[in-house]
Amino acid sequence: MKSAVKIIFKIIKILTIITSVLFVIYFWNLDQKLMAWAYTQVNKIFDRKKADIKF
Repeated sequence: MKSAVKIIFKIIKILTIITSVLFVIYFWNLDQKLMAWAYTQVNKIFDRKKADIKF
């Protein structure tokens, strides 16, 4: 019985941590900030390349 209670408390602890992390990401809009940074880095890489598109 004690092991079942320990497992339940571990599951609750893990779910609480996951929920807290996801809330922080949502609250500060960190996913969009990361994507904006990545988009800027990709544009820097591709803006250096010479375009060879011919129609």
